[in-house]
Order: sequence, then C-alpha cells, then structure tokens
Amino acid sequence: MFNDRTSPLSLLQTRRSGKPRDLIAPGPDAHQLRTILEVALRTPDHGKLAPWRFVVVPPEKRDALAALLENAYRAEKPDAGRLEIEAMHQFAHQAPALIVALSAPASGSKIPVWEQELSAGAAIMNLLHATHALGFAGGWLTGWPSYNEDVRIAFAKGGEKIAGFVFIGTPGKEPEERPRPEYDNIVSIWDR
Repeated sequence: MFNDRTSPLSLLQTRRSGKPRDLIAPGPDAHQLRTILEVALRTPDHGKLAPWRFVVVPPEKRDALAALLENAYRAEKPDAGRLEIEAMHQFAHQAPALIVALSAPASGSKIPVWEQELSAGAAIMNLLHATHALGFAGGWLTGWPSYNEDVRIAFAKGGEKIAGFVFIGTPGKEPEERPRPEYDNIVSIWDR
C-alpha cells in the first residue's frame, strides 16, 4: 500500500509520488492547500532566510499557462511539431492543483547558495509529505519548462530559479513502485 497514513512512519516508508498526468479531481480545497504550504514553510533553513517561494497557479489560469508554455517553446524551437505543442498544453492542464516552486537564494548572505538551494528542495519535499498526509498525491516535475528563461521570468523575481512544478490531486490509477537504490550501495560506515 502506498502513502499509508496509519502512522507518520508508515507514510514516510510507503511514500510514492503520483504521476501528474494520472492525478484527477478532487484536489485540495483552499484550506487544505494553505495547510500544505504552511507545512512546506517548516523546513530546515540555515540563517532563517526562507530561500524559496511558492506560486499557486489556480485552475482558471491554466489556459494562460498553456499559452505561455506554447509561446516560449515556439520561440525556442520554431520548428516544433504538433505533438510537442500538445505536450506543453498537457503539462499546463494536468492535476487539479499546481504550485510552482522557486529557489530564491538570498544574495550576499553568509549562508552558501548551495545550502539555500538544498533548503528549497527540502521545502518541496515537505510540501509533498503534507500533500500525501492529507490523502492526496503529488508529483514534482522539472523538465523543459523549469529551465526556459521566458517561463522563469513569468514566475521568478531577480535571480530566482524554478525548482519545479508540483502537481496535486487524487490518484486516478494505482501508483506503481519504481526502482529504489539498494541500501548497501548508498549507506556506509565511516572507517578512517
């Protein structure tokens, strides 16, 4: 069983992201979405800089997002085919809820940018944990939209970067397990 909510440890042990294309309604309501985002704010943050931001893209703005993605894609790839453009529209419209996560490092801080970027990733992971704890599923995607400058400018301020698009909804099909690393290949005991 994935995302077993019988205990906090069970949830962490069985956590499985949902594929955004498979997430259907219902998604979180406004109160639940606020709760999810408030949990994301409780992230380790050396220097108390909050080096991340979140932008909610409401359902009524998904067509505008699709147009932004299409225009940016065509500007970068003028010979794009129909399927590529359809993929941009599909990306913008999948799952009931969408949050754009931004890495927003504080420039001039004594805290290294690397630590601030790690904190942004941790904030997104907390967001996903809260999503699953409420009985929804979430999927964190990057891909082309995260790295395109026109898309970045539409969401980011200054030197911020898009850390990913987090899609939230109800699983429309049972998630499948993905390969996980072998414990002994990843964990070792320091012996110097």
